[in-house]
Amino acid sequence: MSTDKLSLKTLDPLLREAVDAVLAKKGAEVLVLDLRDVASFTDFFILCTGQSNRQLRSIADGVEESLRLLGRKPTHVEGYPNGGWILVDYVDFIVHIFNPLSRSYYELERLWGDADRLAIAI
Repeated sequence: MSTDKLSLKTLDPLLREAVDAVLAKKGAEVLVLDLRDVASFTDFFILCTGQSNRQLRSIADGVEESLRLLGRKPTHVEGYPNGGWILVDYVDFIVHIFNPLSRSYYELERLWGDADRLAIAI
């Protein structure tokens, strides 16, 4: 697991826009996992944490709105509006928006431990 190949400068513009949208809605613990060498169903995960169901929905809505302005719509959204964990699938990347309990329970960072990662500091 390294961060040498992955940086904000090397992110695809749509992926960077999704990260920026998460940050604009105050998503915490933002992490990008590069799955290109370890999975075949997507290239990247964006993981983030929100503190309330309202914030989780706000982050998901913000990502969808930002990317819609660039002509992209998700192929699948799951978990909305139940909260806890919202998944927004753009095929090339998937945005996972967790509350703290769900993030610690599912531990996607550990599950995909072989992936290169980029922690986004705010």
